[in-house]
Amino acid sequence: MSSKIIISIAVAISVIVTAGIMYAIGFEQEPQIVEVPTPEIVYVDKSISEFFKGTNDIKQISSQEELVSILEASSLFGGGFYDNRVIRSMAVEEAVMLDSAMPAAVPESGFKGDDGGADYSTTNVQVENVDEPDYLKNDGKYVYIVSRNTLSIIDAYPAEDAKLILKIALDIESQYIQNMFLNKDRLVIFYNGQSDEEIIPQFDFIPRPSYNPVTHALIVDVSDKENPIILKDYSIDGHFRDARMIGDYAYFVTNNYINHQYPKLPVIMEDSVRIMTPDAFYFDNVEEFSNFNTLTAIDIFGDTINSETFLMGYSGTLYVSENNCYLTYQQNMPFGYYENSSRDRFYDVIVPLLPSDIQDEIKSVQNDSSLNSSEQWIKISELMQKSYNEMDKADKEELFEKIRDALNEYDVKIQEENRKTVIHKISIDEDKIEYVAKGVVPGRLLNQFSMDESGDRFRVATTIEYYIQHEGTIRSNAVYVLDEQLNIVGELEDIAPEESIFSSRFMGDRLYLVTFEQIDPFFVIDLSKDTPTILGELKIPGFSNYLHPFDEDHVIGIGRDTKVGDNDRVQQLGVKIALFNVADVSNPKVLDDFVIGDRSSQSEAQYNHKALFFDKSRNVLSIPISGDSDSLEHITSKTFAPEYNRWSGFYVFDVDSTNGFSIKGTITHSDSDSRYYGMGDARTFYIDDVLYTASQGYLKMNSFENLEEINTIKLENTGKFIDYLEEPMMEVEPVR
Repeated sequence: MSSKIIISIAVAISVIVTAGIMYAIGFEQEPQIVEVPTPEIVYVDKSISEFFKGTNDIKQISSQEELVSILEASSLFGGGFYDNRVIRSMAVEEAVMLDSAMPAAVPESGFKGDDGGADYSTTNVQVENVDEPDYLKNDGKYVYIVSRNTLSIIDAYPAEDAKLILKIALDIESQYIQNMFLNKDRLVIFYNGQSDEEIIPQFDFIPRPSYNPVTHALIVDVSDKENPIILKDYSIDGHFRDARMIGDYAYFVTNNYINHQYPKLPVIMEDSVRIMTPDAFYFDNVEEFSNFNTLTAIDIFGDTINSETFLMGYSGTLYVSENNCYLTYQQNMPFGYYENSSRDRFYDVIVPLLPSDIQDEIKSVQNDSSLNSSEQWIKISELMQKSYNEMDKADKEELFEKIRDALNEYDVKIQEENRKTVIHKISIDEDKIEYVAKGVVPGRLLNQFSMDESGDRFRVATTIEYYIQHEGTIRSNAVYVLDEQLNIVGELEDIAPEESIFSSRFMGDRLYLVTFEQIDPFFVIDLSKDTPTILGELKIPGFSNYLHPFDEDHVIGIGRDTKVGDNDRVQQLGVKIALFNVADVSNPKVLDDFVIGDRSSQSEAQYNHKALFFDKSRNVLSIPISGDSDSLEHITSKTFAPEYNRWSGFYVFDVDSTNGFSIKGTITHSDSDSRYYGMGDARTFYIDDVLYTASQGYLKMNSFENLEEINTIKLENTGKFIDYLEEPMMEVEPVR
């Protein structure tokens, strides 16, 4: 089957980079300079096959053989991307890249136990009724923890009698389990493994092992806490990307990089037996495909499973509402699609600005078929040089300035077209999965909180960056409103020029947005209509990485304090929490703030919302902190791991809309008798009147009232045996 494309013209692409230099700049860092080699000129025949008509429609892949043909056709769009013959860049001298992406939740949800028992809190999530996976879950009585390759179950309530009742090693390849759901007496545990196949490498004759990533989803019955049973072991090709649980259904996304030499459709297996190949789809657009992105739905209380996979770029940020899943990725357009070569720039931009007589002579040379391209250029350059020599200095400089401006405008347009975020909308309803629409917005997303669904509208906040020769990187921010089919119906652009989005939070008809360069502009944006408008703005030192709702008129920000030094560089100071008063939307204010420690202080809550705890009924906030002990105030003890001189634990605050933050106390998780664990997996939750704090080393139980310690369970380095038996540590239910 031919994958040769026919289009009206064949585009000759030449990419010229003049002494390209790439910079990566962070706070208080000198630029790291990397020389970019000048690529050779590559000519690409832009073409379309029977698979690609340019309609952007979704199409189903009918077979493995058709998959191979589709990939062969799409590879023509790559223009040498995989063999590094060309660099995906326009003609620029340098590009400056600022990596400000920081991974980043209605208030903490509270529940009453199924038997009318204790009140308890759950994982801090973005969308109500849409659970997010975590390494720690609780049901108001028991706490379940997955760490490395172990599952621990703790009888945690009442706290006075809390004890570890089970710690078992899972017989799996992964040593780093971090994602789990809890639903009644069922756990869903995700981990990455690998398949073991044999292939014959190209031009070889001996089969050799090929290890490909797979994602496992274990469904575990924990009704008998001391004897959990694995009910299902599903596996699907690809790395685990993210997951959500709605009702009794777990939805998870896997990314499977395509081996273009040995392409294959993803498969789903149960207990090593193939049970289905998901329906596979691709999109009729000019784009080189690199990954299968697979969305799978499983009923954790039954046998129902469904899955669909989509051939596209590597999916990044995921947003899930109760009805839809949105997969996003950075658009990676192929060479030649926009014909942004130096040749195109010359004839489309420069020539029309030259004197009319020179334009006519250049066109005559261009149409002379007796001359090859090099001979044509020699003649054209001679014509231009002759024309310049006849101009006076002022006229020539004016002409050059016009050309530079026109080239900048052209280059900006091309970069804006190439630097977009693609959004795929997929409806979900139990096991029903149906592709809905594709949308594109300019710029890049920060994290999942850059997106929100409200009614039939989808809202997105992005940072837009592009490079202009002689001017450097131009940066701004924007908010877009999309309809049900992901068409842009409203926009607000050019927000905070020269800054980047550091945090965003959609709350009903408002968006709270924090951008940063040297100070922290806090924006209140109205979304009650399709066209967003800025209602108010506040500028303060520092920045917020995460915004959390307090009530309708107040928002909590978690980030860092900063100051600008004498050399005009931004210096980071301590971890900063702020309470913004937005009752007067035109004049937002900081009601109160609190800075913890100095630049040595760190908090996982800055970049992982699951580490932050806020309970509105009690107005209590808890965040994990680690830092040099000498810089921290309010810590209950100056004991610390001596070789590190570090303290780690939790700062707990009372918060109210009148006085702001009042330090309630601290809970220490490192001491002089243990090694320093750090606070990389810090979580807080409550059961009735007990505040539970978890770190890599401990689960601590303290009184909600005065933070007096009630009990402690050591989670690591207990000095006890962990038995690895020949039989799996969990019972496996026989196949029915």
